[in-house]
Amino acid sequence: MGRHQTRWTGFDDKIISLYARGLSVREIQGHLEEMYGTEVSPTLISAVTDAVSEEVKIWQTRPLDALYPIVYLDCIHVKVRDSGAVRTKAVYLAIGVNMDGHKEVLGLWIAQTEGAKFWLQVVTELKTRGVQDIFIACVDGLKGFPEAIEVVYPKAAVQLCIVHMVRNSLNSVSWKVQREVAADLKTIYTSSTVEMAQQMLGAFEAKWDRDYPSIGQSWRRNWERVIPFFDYPPEIRKVIYATNAIESINMSLRKVIKTRSSFPTDEAVTKLFYLALNNISKKWSMPIRDWKAALNRFTIQFEERLVPA
Repeated sequence: MGRHQTRWTGFDDKIISLYARGLSVREIQGHLEEMYGTEVSPTLISAVTDAVSEEVKIWQTRPLDALYPIVYLDCIHVKVRDSGAVRTKAVYLAIGVNMDGHKEVLGLWIAQTEGAKFWLQVVTELKTRGVQDIFIACVDGLKGFPEAIEVVYPKAAVQLCIVHMVRNSLNSVSWKVQREVAADLKTIYTSSTVEMAQQMLGAFEAKWDRDYPSIGQSWRRNWERVIPFFDYPPEIRKVIYATNAIESINMSLRKVIKTRSSFPTDEAVTKLFYLALNNISKKWSMPIRDWKAALNRFTIQFEERLVPA
């Protein structure tokens, strides 16, 4: 992604940079006065940041590649003022990995109501913007999203994100044994076959069910969405479950919003996330790890789909 429509210069650029780091209007005022001895009115700061809104609209509707071998979808919850009350809303991000192995933020959406209808709208928007095919869609157990993917992209494999499965499993585990539990979970998703993975899950339950029965129950409940990546060779599996595409972005965004108790509007959320993501994506100069090996396998396994119709 990139802020390619507007050329920010001088002081405006400094204000945008500070805003993208999550600073409030008051904090931006203080910083500019301390650094440059200049008093800047809240009105000017608001005017400069409001100008980003037009950029966001252009970015959110820009054409996308015809094919993304992998697409990750995740969300971060924020508090937003709505109809006189502060409500928790979900900001959803679609992160695509293109044929060169580079991550790309495809879009962001604020969910007013979650469910299949919302997800169908998101996936249809991706299709309208040019995405003709997705090999693997990694999701975080979001209700209705697998079904929406399968409606718009019937050939796509919907994979429950292994990173999220592990993270959610460890949420209830004592820190004293988290490393051991994580190691035992790894034996499941690094198994060579589905049959071996099932055996490892059984061994995990035998060891940990007494203290943490909900972990095994969760993996069995989601098993049909956990195992699709076993259909792929190790090169592709590793890219699916080992990438930090989502985790690193989430961590960076949480740092940006950690001082914000709430946002005044949905638009304010969108502006900040857009600018923050723009900064984050500047670091994506290299393909994701092990991409070359994965691409070689994609080329063999999906040869007939490499040039979407």
